[in-house]
Amino acid sequence: MAKIAQNEISFLDLLVAIETSDKRLSLLLAVCDRDDLRDSITQRYERELAVENISAYRVTIDHQDPSLYAAINKLIKIEPYLQSVNPAVITVEGIVSLSDFTPEGARSPLDTFLGYLQWTREGMRKFPFPIVIWVSERIHNEISRKAQDFYSWRQGVFFFEAEQKAFIPIDYPPIDLTTDDDSDSGLDLPIDELLSYIAQREAEGKQDASLATFYTLLAKAYSKDKQVDLAIATWQKAIALQQTLNLSLDLATSLDDLGVLYCHQGRYAEAEPPCKQALTLRQELLGDRHPDVATSINNLAELYESQGRYSEAEPLFQQTLALRQELLGDHHLDIATSINNLAGLYDLQGKYKKAEPLFQQALALRQKLLGDQHPDVANSINNLAGLYTSQGRYSEAEPLFQQALALMQELLGDQHPAVANSINNLAGLYYSQGRYAEAEPLYQQALALRQKLLGDQHPAVATSINNLALLYYSQGRYAEAEPLYQQALALRQELLGDQHPDVATSINNLAGLYTSQGRYAEAEPLFQQALALIHELLGDRHPHVAASLNNLAGLYESQGRYVEAELPYQQSLTLWQELLGDRHPSVANSLFNLAVLYHNMKRHSEALILIQQALQIYEQTLGVNHPNTKSARSWLAVIKEKGKRGKGKRDKGGFGFRDR
Repeated sequence: MAKIAQNEISFLDLLVAIETSDKRLSLLLAVCDRDDLRDSITQRYERELAVENISAYRVTIDHQDPSLYAAINKLIKIEPYLQSVNPAVITVEGIVSLSDFTPEGARSPLDTFLGYLQWTREGMRKFPFPIVIWVSERIHNEISRKAQDFYSWRQGVFFFEAEQKAFIPIDYPPIDLTTDDDSDSGLDLPIDELLSYIAQREAEGKQDASLATFYTLLAKAYSKDKQVDLAIATWQKAIALQQTLNLSLDLATSLDDLGVLYCHQGRYAEAEPPCKQALTLRQELLGDRHPDVATSINNLAELYESQGRYSEAEPLFQQTLALRQELLGDHHLDIATSINNLAGLYDLQGKYKKAEPLFQQALALRQKLLGDQHPDVANSINNLAGLYTSQGRYSEAEPLFQQALALMQELLGDQHPAVANSINNLAGLYYSQGRYAEAEPLYQQALALRQKLLGDQHPAVATSINNLALLYYSQGRYAEAEPLYQQALALRQELLGDQHPDVATSINNLAGLYTSQGRYAEAEPLFQQALALIHELLGDRHPHVAASLNNLAGLYESQGRYVEAELPYQQSLTLWQELLGDRHPSVANSLFNLAVLYHNMKRHSEALILIQQALQIYEQTLGVNHPNTKSARSWLAVIKEKGKRGKGKRDKGGFGFRDR
């Protein structure tokens, strides 16, 4: 095995030995002949142990009084934290240089040190801590020969090869759903090398903490390599071994990682148990005020959001943000992530005024901390553009979507889920502007890329199918739209269950298609089902509620049930105005629809006022060449000629819901 791998194995074994020393003396000999490598390794395990709330202390052996016992005893006397036997590791340095202080003809300080090891061995029992003792290979050999009693107490010897020129770190940041990218964990060991080491350990029957750690490393490598089934199976192996060995903190991390992977795959029902178990474990072990607890709360909130359980997700996102601000301050990447996530939830709930300043704050913080060339920055730009699209601010959204897509492609390549998301969102903007010829190839590209990267059974694939069907519907290509709407609905019901906003979206969209085809008996129960489900899941004040009311009214109008249509049209208009203001295309849609209804009811003066208002908003927000603008202009002429019925096609306000 390569030397780099041997050093990694030694480091991981040392780290596990420190972590599993619970309030007991653990003598750990670390053998290395290079000063810079010793310091690098020490800094690394101190950094990683800090995440586990294990404090690090260093002592240097005095060449005039070279006693290990005396040096540690002196440290503990001045450190109340150690006197209370809190989790800590003590690193002993300076032993390698003891031979440098030998006066001619005098006894070597190293020999004195070795003698002290034998004489004071029993006194070491009162130090209930892991003690890492850095020595050279020669001094290690001297200890094994001249201080055999002390050496017999060792809990481990960890060799780091002197020829090693660089020590490649392996970082284990908690997987956070909100980063919106597949961040590299820093793991450079190849899968075959990890498999070789694991096979060797398993053949020797070593079911220890180090083996569990290497299972997690292999699971991460499989996940990075998109071998999802192997990643899941390997994480399950790690979890089983960690449970057997009572490695509770490592178990919590593995459970969280497994839950996040399930969530990324759209396997939400499987994701929830490990995410909740990880949170419970971390709270029990670390208390309620710890960064890892915040990560688990965030991941559970992200899962609930993905399931459409917005009312459960919101307090968890708020709790995560508050906890991270308390623990990390205001200028930390995790703060930007939490702000972005809370803004995204508000966006999904139609709370655009709350979402916008948070999206802007997250973007500014990420730019400050990461610079302009980073996937998280691209993600924030994309999110802000999506919000502007929802608000009808298309001219502001377009350059941001284009910037985000170009940046994603530059940083991640063309074959990445985040790139597929950006393509889908840009297509959605073009659709909203009536630029159907530009939207179609982008929707098709996003669908193909998601199918390639995520497989056919994924919520993002269902989103792409829905969006392409909506585009075909808007173009009057009903025969092409219908099987896609049905496919999206079936896939969402299979993956998400029946109680999910995306399922309500698909039901609504299919009902809209049936209405346009004159299949009113099929459409009405679907519209009512969608409206009831949206009310239940999203509350009474959501843009989708306004759209569903509009759509049900449109069905009644198509059937000549004008009196029944008026109230839901009015409710839809009022809700749109309250949520989006008076100058939004959706408000214009409602004005337009109500105007035509009044025209059909021979209430021409009311109809004229409303159609003029709608036309003005369309011209200002969508431009004079948008299909809705042209349609409103035609209907204005019709309404002015009282008593005539309009014969032109009218869009009743977007029967379909587009997904981002």
